[in-house]
Amino acid sequence: MEALKLIKNDPWLAPYEPVIQERYNHVIQVEQSLTNRGMQSLSGFASGYLYFGLHKTPDGWVFREWAPNATAMYLIGTFNNWEKKELYRLVGIGGGVWEIRLEDHYLHHEDLFKLFVEWKGGSGERIPAWTRRVVQDEQTKIFSAQVWNPAKPYVFKKKNFKPNTAPLLIYECHIGMATNKEKVGTYEEFRTQILPRIANDGYNAIQIMAIQEHPYYGSFGYHVSSFFAASSRFGTPEELKYLIDDAHKMGIAVIMDIVHSHAVKNEVEGLGRFDGSYNQYFYGDGRREHPAWDSLCFDYGKHQVLHFLLSNCKFWLDEYKFDGFRFDGVTSMLYYNHGLGEAFTNYGDYYNGGQDINAITYLTLANKLIHEVNPNAITIAEEVSGMPGLAALVEEGGYGFDYRMAMNVPDYWIKMIKEKKDEEWHPSSIWWETTNRRVDEKTISYAESHDQALVGDKTIIFRLIDADMYWHMQKDDHTFTVDRGMALHKMIRLVTASTINGGYLNFMGNEFGHPEWIDFPREENGWSHKYARRQWDLVDNKDLKYQYLGEFDREMIELIKSVKHFEATAIKKIWDSDQDQILAYMRKDLVFIFNFSPSQSYPGYGFLTPPGEYEVVLNTDATRFGGFGLADDTIHHFTQFDPLYKKEKKEWLKIYIPARSAVVLRKMKK
Repeated sequence: MEALKLIKNDPWLAPYEPVIQERYNHVIQVEQSLTNRGMQSLSGFASGYLYFGLHKTPDGWVFREWAPNATAMYLIGTFNNWEKKELYRLVGIGGGVWEIRLEDHYLHHEDLFKLFVEWKGGSGERIPAWTRRVVQDEQTKIFSAQVWNPAKPYVFKKKNFKPNTAPLLIYECHIGMATNKEKVGTYEEFRTQILPRIANDGYNAIQIMAIQEHPYYGSFGYHVSSFFAASSRFGTPEELKYLIDDAHKMGIAVIMDIVHSHAVKNEVEGLGRFDGSYNQYFYGDGRREHPAWDSLCFDYGKHQVLHFLLSNCKFWLDEYKFDGFRFDGVTSMLYYNHGLGEAFTNYGDYYNGGQDINAITYLTLANKLIHEVNPNAITIAEEVSGMPGLAALVEEGGYGFDYRMAMNVPDYWIKMIKEKKDEEWHPSSIWWETTNRRVDEKTISYAESHDQALVGDKTIIFRLIDADMYWHMQKDDHTFTVDRGMALHKMIRLVTASTINGGYLNFMGNEFGHPEWIDFPREENGWSHKYARRQWDLVDNKDLKYQYLGEFDREMIELIKSVKHFEATAIKKIWDSDQDQILAYMRKDLVFIFNFSPSQSYPGYGFLTPPGEYEVVLNTDATRFGGFGLADDTIHHFTQFDPLYKKEKKEWLKIYIPARSAVVLRKMKK
């Protein structure tokens, strides 16, 4: 048998070929089983949302639920005073499936309902697993499913949207905290007030967090209860669809942060003991509870669980026209121990028998399904261990993700800021961290996401400037701390964004240096929204320096977009010197030059580049970005001939590089 391409591309994987091949074969076997040996497509299998849950029919209503351990089941709600009544009793139709059919007048749009489930030895109220709408009563705080059958369902105006991934420039966002006010923001506010900002800033994708319904707002959406329900705290399904449609009209892809790595433990709101059993959707043994997340772990070895989760992927693509997913907590899924306490220092750590082949199979099939439903869909893995093949093609032995998050990069920047003196910022180290990745996998690079600013942590700019941000961010006010922080903020983003091999991500507000941290309302902070919002007024205020950072980010993104398939262009290091703290590299006709020295400026510093005339296209030290404007960016730079490098077709490009600044030059066409 010929070796998989994944192994051919990386000879270090050869000793583990049997394990990789076994995993690949298992995926094929499970897919064959799910699709009745190819009698139906994977997409056809993953259509459970069209069968289960509540549906309007020409004759009235039909509702179905899978609950194999249940002995009886009733619909209860505002339509029957929340009481068990024979009229609303479901009947078992085989395979653990329960069904009820009702005439049209028994249920109405916006009626509230739940299931009352009975099982041997107990009973309880449950929100249906496949429900598409869940709301919370403002007074009682109780969650209920809601009949959703509007007279005028939303009709998408933009047809056949295709994301622009050349390159992918992602604006990570959270609907609720996207407002300037101390409250929960809405889909409609985001659509009308934030989308235009994102489009103006040049990003071509948004990655939305916390869409799947979750009982506790402070979980950031990562303790999901209702997997098919878009969170009602932000608005209606129609308003979310309108938001996505408008994003598409602006050329912005919409990626959903999907959570299939675990689920909330709640039993009434979630799937914890939906039919009274412990192992309907989750493991029934010691693996049931996640040791670090206070949540439940899916049993990916059960076909019914695969059906539920794969159907969930297809549902969001089909019903809401999402353009793909960022899968959360992939590391936790890959390993029996969830990757906790593992160093992952060598390849053997990836193939030591601790890998969860059932979870790996689910992820691989999810990627196959998503791209079957929409060939242009985007899938991103949030994975920290570095598992080989994650973003390689399935047919090559990979897991099928389009991208993996470059999670080493933000960790590196935090470490640099916290532990290294400015004189110890070595370009060789920066180059290694920003470009070290597998050649056959595309990554999403980022300086910071929401993770780096959660309570107990700080945004990069706040780490750099700290309390001075409260007093010295006026444009006419200058302090060393603020000047240093702004300079490094721009340089960190530029070196991170310009070394991508797939895409770049920014969390909303961080592009203009949003201060402080993120903290959702909770009992400990008096249920305050002060840190669960975005202070857009900071960047809108022309008297504050945040505007400088926002404008720099916009021009940086514009520059990257000016080179088609920038992410795929060869990146060639021209020079690095840890002593001088200088780094230079070239992509296509662009030359990126960084001087990380906090004190040493260099007049006439030379680099060997292709001969020609070069113009300055971006300078972190420009006055319009809050810099000192120490160099004249209107000057064109001409290379100088050196006979020693005639055969290499290179000449000396000499340029003045101020301390703690970066400049980008473009080779002009003749």
